[in-house]
Amino acid sequence: MQPFSDPQAVARYAEGPVRLVPGFHGLQEMASILLAERVGAAGRVLVLGAGGGLELKLFAERHPGWRFLGVDPSAEMLALARTTLGPLASRVDLHAGYIDTAPVEQFDGATCLLTLHFIPAAERLRTLVELRRRLKPGAPLVVAHHSFPHSEPGKTRWLKRYAAFSVASGVPADNADRAIEAIGARLPVLSPEEDAALLREAGFETVELFYAGFTFKGWVAYQQAG
Repeated sequence: MQPFSDPQAVARYAEGPVRLVPGFHGLQEMASILLAERVGAAGRVLVLGAGGGLELKLFAERHPGWRFLGVDPSAEMLALARTTLGPLASRVDLHAGYIDTAPVEQFDGATCLLTLHFIPAAERLRTLVELRRRLKPGAPLVVAHHSFPHSEPGKTRWLKRYAAFSVASGVPADNADRAIEAIGARLPVLSPEEDAALLREAGFETVELFYAGFTFKGWVAYQQAG
């Protein structure tokens, strides 16, 4: 069973990012600020990987004039998002599927947080292209995910630092060691240089790093103005 369809894993999902992503709340706030620079007081925002509803809830609370499309392949996670949003759900359309099956609209901004590291490079490029197709000229895309060097000793050094952060957050040391082993061996993680290059290859410009938390990095990139 995939973790995002396991009912127990879904029920515990909200605990994970807060404990395991350095500065998670700050990351969400920064994403909100970066979007607001271009979206303004009213607009429509696409959230890819919206299951759970954590960033949707924060964005909706901070910006009462925004409406949203949340896209996620897991029906269970989208159900959790509805619960998380509560009355805010009236401003959110939820789409069960992937970005290439989502409505082709012209959004004022988009985010993809803690998602792209699950996607291999070729498919990730296609995902970024599909996101760009759904953005107005000049609109921002905010992304954040695992991104660290492939070469040694840098790879091991950063993974060990992330394990130490997890332990400091209350994760048993053995679990943290198994987690970084799985991340290093199984996730199709790119280096920061490769991630930035992929955003440019997908047609985005002015790619800027705004967040770095041990093995996580975040960028804001802009749809070409036309």
